[in-house]
Formats: sequence, C-alpha cells, structure tokens
Amino acid sequence: MTSRLTRRSMLALGAAALATPAIGQPRFPDRPVRLICPWPAGGSTDGQMRAFAEAAARHLGQPVVIENRPGASGTLGAIAMRQARPDGYTLTQFPITVFRFPFMQDNPAWDPLTDFTYVTHLTGYLFGITVRADSEIKTFQDLIAWAKANPGRLSYGTPGVGTTLHITMERLAQTAGVELLHVPFRGFADNSASLLGGNTMALADSSAWAPLVEAGRMRVLCIWTAERVARFPDVPTLRELGYDIVSTSPYGVGGPKGMDPEVVRTLDAAFLKALDDPQHLDVLKRFDMVKVALDHAAYTAEVKRLVEVEGAIVRRLGLKV
Repeated sequence: MTSRLTRRSMLALGAAALATPAIGQPRFPDRPVRLICPWPAGGSTDGQMRAFAEAAARHLGQPVVIENRPGASGTLGAIAMRQARPDGYTLTQFPITVFRFPFMQDNPAWDPLTDFTYVTHLTGYLFGITVRADSEIKTFQDLIAWAKANPGRLSYGTPGVGTTLHITMERLAQTAGVELLHVPFRGFADNSASLLGGNTMALADSSAWAPLVEAGRMRVLCIWTAERVARFPDVPTLRELGYDIVSTSPYGVGGPKGMDPEVVRTLDAAFLKALDDPQHLDVLKRFDMVKVALDHAAYTAEVKRLVEVEGAIVRRLGLKV
C-alpha cells in the first residue's frame, strides 16, 4: 500500500515541527541567569534582590546570580541592557531613575518605552529622613527651621543625583521655602558613613537606616509612605507634617528589548512565585517593603504611566544632569 502526503498534511507536519523543540535543543534556562543590582552591597535593595534571586532560582532550576553595579543613580543596569543579548540570561533591576533620566539629559542614552523588556514588577521602598542621634535637630520641623535660619548650609545625603530621594527632598525644600545642600553618594553605606562621621547633617535614604535607628545611632524624623508603619509607630508621614507627598519609588526587573516571549513568560512565572517565597517575604518585612506584584503585561503598562508622570515632575522642577 502506498501512502501519499497531501499538501494539507505536509503543512500540519511542518507546524508541529515548529511547535516542538528540536531534539537536543536546550530549554530555557540551561545555565545561570545574571541579575544586575545597580546599587552597592549592603543596602535594602541589595538585600531584597538577593533574597528574591535565591527564591527565583528554586523555580527556574538554575542559579540567579546577583552582580552589583553601583553608580549613576542606579542606571548602570539599564545601560548594560543596551548591549546585552536578549536571551534572558542578563537582566537588571529597573529603578525609577531609568524612567526619569531621559527627561534630564540633552541626549538621552536610552528610551524607556522602546529599549527594554519589562518582565515583573516587585516592590517599593520605605524612605525617610534621619539625623545623628546626638543632633540638635529633634524633629522634621526643627530641620526646616534650621534650614530657614541657615540658607544653603543644611547638607543632606542621598544615593545620587536624580534619584527619587533627591527629587523628593527638592520638592520638600521648594514647598517649605528653604535651600538645602545636596550631597550625592553611591549608596547607603557611603551615605550613612558620612552622616555618622559628621560630614553631612541629614540622610535621605531607604530603610537600611532602621537598624541604626533601633540601635540608638540615628533618629528618624519622618517617613514618606501614605501611612505610618508598625515598626516606627511614633514617626510621622510627610502628609501628617503638611506635605502632600507619598514617595516609595516602586521597581521591577527586566532585560533588553527583543526578548523571546516564551522566555519572558518563563521568567515572569518564576518571578511571581519567588515574590511569595516565605524567605523573600521575611526580607521585605525586615525592610518594611510592600510587595507590588505586576506581571509582564501589567508592568509594561505601568511603565508607560510612570514615564509620563516622571517627565512632568522633571519639567516642573527644571532638573538636569
């Protein structure tokens, strides 16, 4: 008996071949994934990212290796994505400065709407202002009063120019009618060392300062969340102090543009599971960070909104780098 392949059956066979990986073709991932943390080791972002990477590795079946690349206000990861292969093996954290900096530069190094693939949104920060425990400044009102009496002399540190911490401090100064002296650092370690060493008078940073506050080495003057946090119930929010500002700088992870949709789905599924890993949730609780889980589609849509918001803020404040 002879068998014949009709045109229709040949097309069906071809489609099946395309849908099935070739024999010996590796499934993603078949080697470690590199995840860039564009902040120094030891801060809250580094701690969260390492716990997240360990949890994600369990769901991907391959190690997720954190690589710290601090500097440039958290944008070195984004810069690395402009040269990285879109194979899913090189990813980065995307802080909000990635969406803000193009509006602060005459010749932007990237377009946040077209140059990246946004995989999964993760969380946001607890931000606040601290001073040394022995400072004459006891409250946020004291800080503003001192700044008014000493124009341009109250120095404060942040993790960098154009970061949410820098911009929020400038918004506060503008609203209060005071002039502050901004001192940018590469990350929390340098920022806190400067404050404790008496080189700067105040620190604006994420809640890596919490252990130092609890140890009696720093005093926290205010926090920037919408409501007070259980860990510091006596510390007022900016809203309670008369400033209608909530600042948490939410962030996620992603990679270069042009990533294979199936690779994105694999990463996204693993990352969403990693967010709910008990050990990761413990780290979020330690840093008073709230889980803000958004999948690939929702995160991509959120980026479009953030780009519009950040562009408006930069134009209003007239910021440039």
